[in-house]
Amino acid sequence: MGYVAIKGGTKAIEESIKRLKYERLKEKKIVNVDDIKGSMRGLIDQVMSESSLCSRELASIAIKQAEGNMEEAVFLLRAYRSTLPRKHYTKVLDTDNMLVERRISASFKDIPGGQILGASYDYTHRLIDFDLTDESLEDAIKWVDDYENEKIKDDDTDLKKLPKVVDYLREEGLIKTYEDNNKEPIDVTKKSIEFPTERSERLQILTRGQTGAITSLGYAALRAYGALHPTVGELRIGSLPIYIDNPLDQSSKEEDSFYIGDIKITEVESFIPKEIEKEKGRKEIEFDIGYGICYGQNETKAIAMSILDNCLETGNKKYPTHDEEFVLLHIDSVESTGFISHLKLPHYVTFQSKLDSARKTKKGEKDNEDRL
Repeated sequence: MGYVAIKGGTKAIEESIKRLKYERLKEKKIVNVDDIKGSMRGLIDQVMSESSLCSRELASIAIKQAEGNMEEAVFLLRAYRSTLPRKHYTKVLDTDNMLVERRISASFKDIPGGQILGASYDYTHRLIDFDLTDESLEDAIKWVDDYENEKIKDDDTDLKKLPKVVDYLREEGLIKTYEDNNKEPIDVTKKSIEFPTERSERLQILTRGQTGAITSLGYAALRAYGALHPTVGELRIGSLPIYIDNPLDQSSKEEDSFYIGDIKITEVESFIPKEIEKEKGRKEIEFDIGYGICYGQNETKAIAMSILDNCLETGNKKYPTHDEEFVLLHIDSVESTGFISHLKLPHYVTFQSKLDSARKTKKGEKDNEDRL
C-alpha cells in the first residue's frame, strides 16, 4: 500500500494532540487513578483480560488516559506489556485451590459446599439508582464500616477446598476422564498463529479476545450455527495463589517454591450433551466440557468462551463458530480495531488509481455513445 508524503503534518498533529487533552480537561474536572481503581471494577477486569496483563493499577491509568475508551485502553496496556521482560514462569495453577468468593451451578441445585451467590448484578432489579447522584464519600465510608461490622454467621465450609461439580459426573461415568496433558503450551504472544492450532493456543486467544466479540460468537453458536445448548456446570470466582520455582536453584523441590501473590479469576465449566453411537444402533448421552477462564469477574465472557472452546474442539467448517480460522482471527480487539482504524490513514495513491480507472471507464463509455 503506498502513501503520499504530506508537508506540514507535524504542526497539525501537535495541535490534534493538544485538542485531545483539551477535550479530556475542558470540564475542568479530573478522575483520580485511585478513584478508577476503587470504583470501576468491571471495566478494569475487562481491560486486564483483553490485555493479558494483570495489574489493576496499570489498567486504571490506561482507562484514564483513554477517557474510558475500552479499545484504546487495551491497546495502551498491550503496548506496555510488550516492553516488559519475562523473568519467570509460574508453576502450573490448580483451580481446585481457589479461594472462592462466588460459586454457582445451573446444573444442580444442591452441590457440595453449596451455592455461593457472592457479588453479582444477576439478582438486582436493573433500575437506575438516581440516589447515586447525591452519594457522598462520608455515606459510602459509613455503609462499608457498617457492612464489615455485621456479624457473619459461622460456617464450616472451607472456601479454599470446594470440590468441583464436574467430578460428580465423572464418578458416574457421564464425562470422560482424561490424562493430564503436560505438554509445553505454545505462547501465542511469542509465536505467530499457524493452523491447525492446539487447544493451548485457542484458550489463550479466546481469553485475550474482545469481550463483545466472544459474547456475540458464543450467542451465534447457541442460536443457530451448529446450535448447541450447554448448561453451566460450575461458575466460580475467586483468588488463585501464584508460585514460582526458586530462581537461584531450578532443581529445588516443590516445597521450595516461592509465593509471589494471587490473581482473581472467573472460571467456567459448561456441560454439552452429545449422542454416542453404541452397538446395534443404540445411542447413549454423554457430556463434553467447554472451558472458560478470564482475569477478574468476567462471567459472560467466560461462559461464551466455554461455548466457543467446545465448538472449536469439535470443529466443523460448515459453521463459522466452529471454524478456528474464522473465530481466532476475528476476536482480537487490538488487531481488529487497528485494521478498521487504518482506513483513516491516507490512501491517496490507491484511491487515485481507482479513481483514474473509473474516469477512464466513464470516458470510454461516453466515447462509445458519441460514436453511436
